[in-house]
Amino acid sequence: MGTIAVTVEEFAAVAPEVVFDRFGRDGGGWLFGASCDRVALGEPITLLTPIGDGPPVDVLGRISDLRRPHGITITHDQPWRGRIRLRFTAAPGGTRIRLDAHIDEQGLEWLMRRRGHPVRDRAATGPRIGALTSRSGSGSVFASAVANAAVLAVDEVNAAGGIGGRPVELLHADDATDPGTGALEALRLARAGCRTIFLTTTSATYQAVSSALTGHDVLVVHTNMNEGGGESRLRIRLGERPWTQIALAAGPVMRSAGGRRWFLAGNDYVWPRTVNRIAREVLPGNGAVLVGEGYAPLGARDFGPLIERIAASGADIVLDTFVGADAAAFERQCHAMGLRERTVSLGPAMDEATLERIGFEASEGIHGVSGYFQHLQTERNGTLLQRYRERFGRWAPPLSSLSESMFEAIHVWAAAARQVRTTDPTPVADEMRHGRFEVPRGTIALDGRHHVEQPLHLAAARGATFGSMSDSDGAVRTGAAPTRPGRRR
Repeated sequence: MGTIAVTVEEFAAVAPEVVFDRFGRDGGGWLFGASCDRVALGEPITLLTPIGDGPPVDVLGRISDLRRPHGITITHDQPWRGRIRLRFTAAPGGTRIRLDAHIDEQGLEWLMRRRGHPVRDRAATGPRIGALTSRSGSGSVFASAVANAAVLAVDEVNAAGGIGGRPVELLHADDATDPGTGALEALRLARAGCRTIFLTTTSATYQAVSSALTGHDVLVVHTNMNEGGGESRLRIRLGERPWTQIALAAGPVMRSAGGRRWFLAGNDYVWPRTVNRIAREVLPGNGAVLVGEGYAPLGARDFGPLIERIAASGADIVLDTFVGADAAAFERQCHAMGLRERTVSLGPAMDEATLERIGFEASEGIHGVSGYFQHLQTERNGTLLQRYRERFGRWAPPLSSLSESMFEAIHVWAAAARQVRTTDPTPVADEMRHGRFEVPRGTIALDGRHHVEQPLHLAAARGATFGSMSDSDGAVRTGAAPTRPGRRR
């Protein structure tokens, strides 16, 4: 399919130095919809890139080169990997801004599907698996490293001989953080020969995909944190579960906040509502007082009325069950409206990729609880981070529980497939469901009854990343984690 070059020009009636210094600021992006907290190397940035006659594409990346006042380079991973160069040239009355981008084959396929054009998948040459995640929409923030993690895992599986001596082929799909789109993309992957599909998506997409693939001989593995339920012989859900997350975090977070009044706030779909239902059961037993509950739809950006309700409730702690871009927007607005001065937040889905989009100033007082954080001091995690950076470079988005879960799920699948000497879904699923696996987060154990045991960790924001706050001691556990990826013991 090849690549295409995209060039777009705009004009600003100010000098190049002003364009450069104000780029991405002033309330949400007056140039290409750019948004970032500061113009600096490594700064996360979102850019609305005009491509053809369709709507602009939301690109997530980070600033990788600066030539003040003449140019900015952005290296991005969403919705495909690439580089955008912006050049600022003095012109009569102001500055001519030129955007240059190249779209590779994977990007072209994504763009054509997004615009409704059919794209034929190549014939399979070996075992084929699918990775379905949210390369666009609200979930694109938390999914920013998932595709990279999937590629790295498949590279490592193939370097170790593949499955039965045949290399594994990976196909990507984007649910656009929309369950209906996810179901259609899962069906496409199944038609293309994917006998196993890994999902790092919202639970709403998992439910839609599971239903759409009823009657298909396809194993569906939901890798990331979820509320449980909906499992079957060909439906496996890994990841953290809310009961253990909340039970572990409640006491330490209340001590950190110096209070015990909780407000439950999140997106309006199955996972946040289930988390909050469990919170209503677990928190009072830990001495908490519930003072309110509120929801906003996926894709919301104005949380003002909800934040005013939280402030009026006198809450000390917000249980934040927003996801991705919604979580970033909510927390930034909490900070801007002064709520952070009187509350802290606990986010069961809060990860490094989302935290860096919240930014250094607005992240103070935010806590996360999950089975994996990038700062974990283990040899397995250290080597994973090294391999990840060697493969994708210094500007790649950070790994987090959500993206690492895709990496470990593929390795667990490969270990099971090698054990049963086939990639047929049923025997592989049966093997996966009864085993202990060593992965970068630790030991994960599947007990055959749709339960996953793994260590949990509570972390606090340290600027735009997480640092250790406390670890589980074995009394509160939800699963076990992979020593060397996917290796059974």
